[in-house]
Amino acid sequence: MFNKINLQEGVNLYIRPSEQFKTINFSVKWKTELDSQKAANRAVLANVLQDSNGKYRTQSELRNTLDELYGTVMFTDATKRASKHIVSLYAECVNDEYLTGDTVLDKVLDLLQTVVFNPNFIDGKFDESIVAREKRSVKERIRSIYDDKTRYAQKRMLELLRPDSPVSTSSYGTEEEVETITTDELLDTYNSMLQNDEIDIYIVGDVDEQAMTEKIKQLFPFQPRTVRKNEGKAAAPGVTEQQSDVRNVREKQEMKQGKLHLGFSTPILFTHPDYLKMQVTNGVFGGFAHSKLFMNVREKESMAYYASSSYSAHYGLIYVMAGIDAELEEKAVKLINEQLDAMQRGEITDLELEQTKALLTNSIKSTFDSARGQIEVFDQYKELDEQFTADLLITGWEAVTKEDVKKMASEITLEIVYLLSGKEAA
Repeated sequence: MFNKINLQEGVNLYIRPSEQFKTINFSVKWKTELDSQKAANRAVLANVLQDSNGKYRTQSELRNTLDELYGTVMFTDATKRASKHIVSLYAECVNDEYLTGDTVLDKVLDLLQTVVFNPNFIDGKFDESIVAREKRSVKERIRSIYDDKTRYAQKRMLELLRPDSPVSTSSYGTEEEVETITTDELLDTYNSMLQNDEIDIYIVGDVDEQAMTEKIKQLFPFQPRTVRKNEGKAAAPGVTEQQSDVRNVREKQEMKQGKLHLGFSTPILFTHPDYLKMQVTNGVFGGFAHSKLFMNVREKESMAYYASSSYSAHYGLIYVMAGIDAELEEKAVKLINEQLDAMQRGEITDLELEQTKALLTNSIKSTFDSARGQIEVFDQYKELDEQFTADLLITGWEAVTKEDVKKMASEITLEIVYLLSGKEAA
């Protein structure tokens, strides 16, 4: 799918020459071990790098330049995967072939090089005012979780289920950690990211691979670095921390609808041979609108405003989320468990299985309809197979049987029931 070029030790270029899009897409990803304070520093740094640089000193200058480059899009992001923290720089520009008498590609590459290697420094440090503004922006993003009660309930459930673990560590750190960041720390974070992080550079579009490789080598002269490979082991500690008894936790806030979140553990991780089977199993359980949770908890019994499950394979966890009236908690938990019990007995219909496979297939195909989707999916699945294609997933899902789903369901264990409800509820 992508052709890999090793630029330096720990620095790889992945190019996908394709006529599928009229644009050229770029992504530079810096990866390091996940740590809460480090995540806070890197989240603020990502914002600061997006704000301006040594050539375009203000947001408006940079935005005007992007507009002049035929609406080129450029932004940064801070995320996590397993035990890794990832800072990404994205850009998308029109292919020069669709322009008359003008070129954009080389100008966009020069701009990306400026963003990476020529930040907006004053006396060798980041601008204090910009750092202060972007610290406020990151803190507001963290604080926004508290206003979204579903996200907040999920966050609290994970903190209770796996404290001090990558799964419960925010990719933005905490408000307190963001507040303490200084320009000196941010400079150290920037230098460390450029010198020590694992770096993956992605390009998707109708490009000449050899010519593009030479340009990237010239514009992004990253030095070699040693990278530890432990992606597949990241979730293992979470599995060994399983609780022998199911924990029941109730918390209250000023709100109306109850948020019921259940945390299940499974030894089937992202790198496990049965990973695709567990994806199908989650789809039958609660991953889609035809699933057992949706059809029985929400539709048939009208017990929930919504009910679904998700599979977090990097951490060996399955989550169930339901919006309920708080007084129905016991009945809802019982009904949710009954759906899993039914699967463990092998009560899976042909329609449930076939619809799940079809929707998983449609999902991966729709993701591949965008260049950024192709980059994000490949960046994850190349950890399993650098020859990854969508067809590998689809073929794997198609091979899953009812007996496989039954077996996978038996590998799912409930660990925690968390309810966030209004203070007026009993």
